[in-house]
Amino acid sequence: MSLRNRLEDASRAVALTHPTRTLAAVSSSRAYQEVKARIHHMLLDRVDLAVMERLPAVQVATEIKHLVETLLVSETAVLNQAEREQIVRDIQNEVQGLGPLEALLADPTVSDILVNTSKQVYVERRGRLEPVDIRFEDDAHVCRIIDKIVSAIGRRIDESSPMVDARLQDGSRVNAIIPPLAIDGPILSIRRFAVIPLKMDDLISKKSLTEPMAEILAGLVKAKVNMLISGGTGTGKTTLLNVLSASIASTERIITIEDAAELQLQQPHVVRLETRPPNIEGRGEVTQRALVRNSLRMRPDRIIVGEVRGGEVVDMLQAMNTGHDGSMTTVHANGTRDALLRLENMVGMSGLSMTATAIRQQITSALTVIVQVARLSDGTRRVTSIEEITGMENDIITTQQVFAFTQTGILPDGSVQGFFSATGIRPKFADRLRVRGIPVGDDVFDPDRIYQ
Repeated sequence: MSLRNRLEDASRAVALTHPTRTLAAVSSSRAYQEVKARIHHMLLDRVDLAVMERLPAVQVATEIKHLVETLLVSETAVLNQAEREQIVRDIQNEVQGLGPLEALLADPTVSDILVNTSKQVYVERRGRLEPVDIRFEDDAHVCRIIDKIVSAIGRRIDESSPMVDARLQDGSRVNAIIPPLAIDGPILSIRRFAVIPLKMDDLISKKSLTEPMAEILAGLVKAKVNMLISGGTGTGKTTLLNVLSASIASTERIITIEDAAELQLQQPHVVRLETRPPNIEGRGEVTQRALVRNSLRMRPDRIIVGEVRGGEVVDMLQAMNTGHDGSMTTVHANGTRDALLRLENMVGMSGLSMTATAIRQQITSALTVIVQVARLSDGTRRVTSIEEITGMENDIITTQQVFAFTQTGILPDGSVQGFFSATGIRPKFADRLRVRGIPVGDDVFDPDRIYQ
């Protein structure tokens, strides 16, 4: 998007509020909005677009600040210093950033931003949703912000294609849906990702899992055991996948495949692939299944699929069965048994003519471990189960649970009480870890060791 277009968009956006109460009161006043609108228009008339297009972003911000401050000198309305500084920030955010959302994106405690049309904005902090005093001018303003996000990665959203998955520069996941599919107005959902990726120690400190569980999961990754991470929406599947990937050796070639690239792998040899939606003529679509097939010709040591949703699961399972050990993926499911059923259904969606028994044999030979994650009622995210796939019995996939989280109650403040423990079963993969030089003591599987 050109600087002229950005400035024109900014000149139409006249209602921005800051999360703090004082600035919200300032910027919600009609006088403030009128002053800001006048400054926007004057800025558009005076700026030298040809020159500013060639300037770096930091210098553009400085130039905008200088111009706005100069224009405010001639402003007849009574403005205090806080109001003047807020106008400068607002215009900079509209021109260079995402307008009203910039203040929320700068808040590290915000994990989700949910824009329900121009009239309502919610955020998630520490697992709980709460409304915020952020305002857009109108639904057209929200649509301009959405268009700025999706156009930055070469995607589009309009009446012919009214929903889109995208990402921000920091890897945060974005979903947008506009009328006619969204009846009341444009809807924007942003799933934030930490600028500094979480590590296993962070998950342990947050009591998402225990040290023995972390030790086992890291060992499974190092031993190149194929894993499936299962969980509902917002349970932390991608976060856990990122954390586990830190245990992959730096010497391996990793290929990631996603609908919207959001994995933050830290290894030096990572090839990132992203699907492409069809163009306005309905052509040019590249699906995850096509990318999985293509990745097999790219000499991968491991293939990581952000999430399996359809027929690509067939090629993913075949890759796991043909020498690409240590591959990982995620799936939406409420439990490990549901996850296996979903995989089976997705294989059926691929169009292959396979019996149920053959599909289950394929799944059993491809996968070794299923990790179930959940978001509890108090907003905390926990690894609730680690299960090993042991084989088949009478056409049924058999599993055994190695670790589990047991909920015991809820405190008056809503906090979930419970404990982690091993089930007492020594899994078959323990021998594989030992052979790979990753010794695991039997005390790790002691069911009497309770972790609150």
